[in-house]
Amino acid sequence: MTLYNKGLFDFKEHLTLYVPLSIIFQSCIGSIAAMLILMNSSDTFHFLDLTMVVIFAMAYNGSLYAQMKPKVIFNLLIVTVLVHITFIVINLLRMA
Repeated sequence: MTLYNKGLFDFKEHLTLYVPLSIIFQSCIGSIAAMLILMNSSDTFHFLDLTMVVIFAMAYNGSLYAQMKPKVIFNLLIVTVLVHITFIVINLLRMA
């Protein structure tokens, strides 16, 4: 079993426990990414960066509220966290 399959199985088994934890987790990472984007927008506002962060956060939250299948929710969580971390790294590199 791969790491993805183990994570998906555990996510499906304990969905009611992971939903609030994942909302808090991805919201915190998303807000850190948004803060760094806004901190780096002194000369030009990085509208596309901030829009992407908000879109992915809203897509994940929307999938939870729409009660989609656990596999879709899990995949969106992974993608959302990867996008947020990518923008955090990009903006940390911009600050240096």
